[in-house]
Formats: sequence, C-alpha cells, structure tokens
Amino acid sequence: RRPLNPRKKTMNSENTYPPGFLWGAATAAYQIEGAVAEDGRGPSIWDTFSHRAGAVLRGDTGDTACDHYHRWESDLDLLVELGVNSYRFSVAWSRVLPTGAGPVNQAGLDFYGRLVDGLLERDIVPMVTLYHWDLPQALQDVGGWANRDTADRFADYAGIVHRSLGDRVPYWLTLNEPYCSAFVGHLEGRHAPGIRDEATAVTALHHLLLAHGKGVQTLRADGVTGQVGITLNLTSVRAGSEAPEDVAAARRLDLYENRMFLDPILRGEYPADARAFYDGVTGFEFVHDGDLETISAPLDYFGVNYYERHAAVADPRDPARGWAKVPPAEPTISGISVEPVGLKEILHRVADEYTTLPLIVTETGQALFDYVDPEREVNDAERVHFYRSHIEAATEAMNDGVDLVGFFPWSFMDNFEWAWGYGHRFGMYFVDYATQERIPKQSAHWYASWLREVGAREPLSALRA
Repeated sequence: RRPLNPRKKTMNSENTYPPGFLWGAATAAYQIEGAVAEDGRGPSIWDTFSHRAGAVLRGDTGDTACDHYHRWESDLDLLVELGVNSYRFSVAWSRVLPTGAGPVNQAGLDFYGRLVDGLLERDIVPMVTLYHWDLPQALQDVGGWANRDTADRFADYAGIVHRSLGDRVPYWLTLNEPYCSAFVGHLEGRHAPGIRDEATAVTALHHLLLAHGKGVQTLRADGVTGQVGITLNLTSVRAGSEAPEDVAAARRLDLYENRMFLDPILRGEYPADARAFYDGVTGFEFVHDGDLETISAPLDYFGVNYYERHAAVADPRDPARGWAKVPPAEPTISGISVEPVGLKEILHRVADEYTTLPLIVTETGQALFDYVDPEREVNDAERVHFYRSHIEAATEAMNDGVDLVGFFPWSFMDNFEWAWGYGHRFGMYFVDYATQERIPKQSAHWYASWLREVGAREPLSALRA
C-alpha cells in the first residue's frame, strides 16, 4: 500500500490550536473487534440482537467485523501513518466480565493492556470509553438497564478496568451516547436490546445516567489520575417557524434529545418540563434520594458527538407531545443533512448555558456508499468536505471563546454500523471485509495532511502530562 501523501492545503490552521490539542480518530469495540467467542469473551446484547432475524441490514453481525482483535498492531501502525496524536476506543464489558459481574477474564483485560501499551509505544494518547452500547447479555437477562442493579455492576466493571489500565490512560469516558442506549434501544427498538416501551426507555435512561455517576465515583475513589468525562450525542434543534405550536414542538424535541441528558449531568436535575411531558408514562419513581447528586458528579471534560441539526414543527397527529422533523433538502444516505453550523451551535450552547468544562468533539462523521475505483482509490470527496467544514465550525466556536481541546472524526475505519450493518461506511480507511485489507480513502489523505499542517504530533509532551 502506498503511504499517505500530502495534498494541497484546503484550510489554514493559522496556529489556532494550542500544544496538547487532541487530534484523533474513534472506534468502538463491537464495531471492529470481532473474535466474539474467543479468549473467554461472553455474549453482549449486540451479539444477540444482530443474530435476530430482520434486526440488522441483510443479517449482518459483528462476529468478525474488522478482525481488529487479531490485527490491532497493524491497525495502530495505520494510526501513526494517519498522524493522529490520540485514539478513542471502547472496552467490551463482556470481554472483561463475561457475565457482567463475577470473575474477571484476565485474557480480555490483557488484550486492552496490549492495546494501550501499543498506543503509548507509538506516541498516541489513549482515550478509553468504558461503555459503547454492548451490555453483557447475562445482565440483560435480569433486566438490563431497566434494572437499577446494572448501575452498580457498571461501577464495579469501571473499577476493574481502571485498576488494570489507569496508570497508562489519561482520558476516560464513562458512557457513549446514553440517548441511543435508552431511546433507540428501548423505545424505538432499532438497536439492542430491541425493546419498544416508553416507560422502560425512561427508566433505562435514568439507570444509565446513574451508572455514569457511580462510575465517576468509583474512578475517583480509586485515585484516577486521568481525566474523566462522558460523551453525549447532541442535536441542534430549532423551530421550523415562529408559530407557537412549532416553537413548542421544538422545545419538546429538545427535551427528548438534549435536555433529558444535559440537565441531570451538568445541573443535577431533570428539566422542569420533563414530568409533564412523561405524565401518564412514568412518575419517575425510579429516581431515589441522592441519585441526581451522584449523576452530576464533577467531571474533568465533556464529550460532544454531533451528527444532526433539526427544524421541528408541530405534529398534527400528536399535538400535545409530538413533533415532526422538517425533511432535509439534500439528505445523506443516513437521511440527515450536512450542517456544520449545528456543531458550532451545540458547542456554544453547552459552553454558554451548561458548563465551563473543556469540550471535546468525540465524534462527527458522514456515511457514504464508498467503493474502490479501478485505480484502487476511494474518492470520498463528500467526506473531505464534511471534515473540513466541521473542523472550521469547531474552530470558529473555539475562536469565540469555547474551551475546545480535541476533535475526533468518526471513524478511523469502516466497521459494523449497528442496524445498518456493513452497508454504511463512515471510515477514513476502506475495509474490504472479505480480505480485511485497509485502504486509505481520500479523506485519510486529507486528514493526514491537515494533521501535519497543525503539527498534531509535535510536541507530544503536553499530551502525556
């Protein structure tokens, strides 16, 4: 394979980014690792869900995925080729604790130890996500996130991983996108565990946030020296018109997608309109004394995943609780629009309304139907434009005073994209799933050139601090 080559500069860094700014790439365990039954790993809810007929596009599963479990060393070499100074990956809970609790599977912990050591040997800073949607199936069998006890099991798991890796990992994320775990998994049923019940979804939401808080407490009690955060997928919501009913609909959508997560974590309370919105669904009986204090445990940084900007209007079918999203004029294959201004809006909102914590864009990206052309190139010019415009938007927010300290495109390589299976590709590296060959796309060339321009790899001393 040819090395990544510099391309013509399409954007001027103007020395905007300080030493220590995290320029990375991101992945998640179930999406890339494969080896689902090797070395003592137990099944997760995604193993179960992906094998359910009709759950995933064309019956795809993560059984092999990108075979990263066996190819991790060469994959880390690609990160060096790409020029990142940090790598965000997740630990598979069921690889460490096959049944979610009980005896530790040392072989699983050792894999992540090798991965962390391999990153550090390559001067790449590890950012560990403890939970990226792959709950051990054994815990689901006793209620999963609808069971309050799962939050305690997560805290135990967080402590085990930290005691194994904590001396080498400077950045920790408790949960990735609890919105998707709660609502896409328990209300819409499009993700594991495939439940469609609103009361269960809101209960799961609370227990996920409680797990986050208990996990933070465990890391602090264990003397964590790295920085601790969480990452939320946030949307930029606006009313489709000035009509009062559309303004109210946008407010409800914002509650559902943003405020139900931001307010408990960063303000220690559920939004004032949450109980009225969920009246008749739940009375929030699952909230115990002290829970919100736990959920709002102090953090060191805050992660933002951004993919969508919505214009909302009233839904005539459900005027009291519903909303309708105005269809985008030029939707991507995921059915959403490319609106980098939404990232700037979200970064400003979090910084202006919620917290002074440093912010990191922990994911943003675009799915395409990529292919290898006869010259063995992957021309994903749309993704290059996406990354360039979103970096510009994030930079504008930073220049406005937002304390932005990192940017992680999604994703490092093509992978198992949940309910979309292998049909949607987000990666900077094309993965030929039949041969497991990795081929750099045009976006990888562009990003590598950009990282050289901003000096992402030098100096690295600030990142090791």
